[in-house]
Amino acid sequence: MSVSTLAAAPSVCAPLPVLGRDVTVPLVTGGEVTYAALDYAASAPALQRVWDDVAAYAPYYGSVHRGAGYLSQLSTDLFENARRTVAEFLGCREGDQVVFTRSTTDSLNLLAAALPAGCQVFVFETEHHASLLPWRDARVTYLDAPRTPRQAVETLERALADRDPCGPALVCVTGASNVTGELWPVRELAAAAHAHGARIVLDAAQLAPHHPVSVEDLDVDWVAFSGHKLYAPFGSGVLAGRADWLREAEPYLAGGGASRKVTRRTDGGVDVEWHESAARHEAGSPNVIGAYAVASACKALTEAGFDTLVAREQYLVGKVREGLADVPQVRFLSLFGDDAPRVGVLSFVVEGWNSSHFAAALSAEYGIGVRDGLFCAHPLVRTLLGSDPQAQGECGSPEAAPGEKSLNAIRVSFGAGTPDEHVERFVRAVRELVTDGAQWNYRTEDGRCVPDTSA
Repeated sequence: MSVSTLAAAPSVCAPLPVLGRDVTVPLVTGGEVTYAALDYAASAPALQRVWDDVAAYAPYYGSVHRGAGYLSQLSTDLFENARRTVAEFLGCREGDQVVFTRSTTDSLNLLAAALPAGCQVFVFETEHHASLLPWRDARVTYLDAPRTPRQAVETLERALADRDPCGPALVCVTGASNVTGELWPVRELAAAAHAHGARIVLDAAQLAPHHPVSVEDLDVDWVAFSGHKLYAPFGSGVLAGRADWLREAEPYLAGGGASRKVTRRTDGGVDVEWHESAARHEAGSPNVIGAYAVASACKALTEAGFDTLVAREQYLVGKVREGLADVPQVRFLSLFGDDAPRVGVLSFVVEGWNSSHFAAALSAEYGIGVRDGLFCAHPLVRTLLGSDPQAQGECGSPEAAPGEKSLNAIRVSFGAGTPDEHVERFVRAVRELVTDGAQWNYRTEDGRCVPDTSA
């Protein structure tokens, strides 16, 4: 079956304009092609509207909160309005705080630093490392990968029932897997956590760009996400939610902006009175442009309408799955089953191919950018591959099989800016590589598979 035989579904909406949509890249086989960016799960391209908003503000750049000049006042208003926009986008409750950070990883490390003494943390092995690793000063219980949403809830309930009921507890869970794209039962997990006296933080890095996220409706205590996955430039993130643990914790960074009052003591030391607002954890000059870009992206996605965006994304997921349904060498990875609801993230392995080799061929011969590896979710990918890898196989090993020499997977991901042609080219390329093999020779260089141009 060729891509052209796929059912021509009516266009649910045009892709949103993004930066880089007209960039061309060279092919190792000769010529150039428009780059197909299919690695949205790592970093989504910035929306053109977001970039235009940032460019319009740039001449008015000024320091915030402490400047008396017009540009400083303008920037302060813009920064605090961005905070309100994000709070509205996330459906925050009255009294919730929105703290601007550098990324999801930064947000969750901030929360980890704010945990009360003796806090026990519960986290599934399926989490991205940003959610799996920050809890170094807490008692952590790692939960096995569930195979159904119901099993996820039951696993958490059993673990929480065995915990010390007197101490504080936190559950950390993803909203959508960065490996399989599958949606997790966040509302049910939140109910289980609260029924056992625990709080819950939602890693929405992969959920917020694709689905509406409401702190209040989902009944989570905190939510974290990154701007660079939400169609904003790098360097900005958000932690939003309950204020009490954040207000009672030592500032994440000590310095100007976090401090309300500093005085010298008679013994020569200093006394510090810290802010109780979000500023407590935003020491230093904040990333005003980053916060503004995140707010701009929140507005753009809201105005585009998530119902429309989700419909288009599911149409593209369907094109991939239908286009490769009769290619037995391709095996998609899944926890909850192929029919489980998911965002535009799909990971797979190809029988007989080293994943790095396959991804390199997609790039060099077709101008398609995907991701290969363990996707900063090593325990999950190893579980899905059924392997316990100790070393990566050499690039291009023809006998490599999933879980043997090919110890990684390939991930294709897309979103609001992805045109049909990019997905159609990807499906065609996968079919051709499986059927005909690569047109070029490849070699391993610094652990990566690259075209061999030595000949």
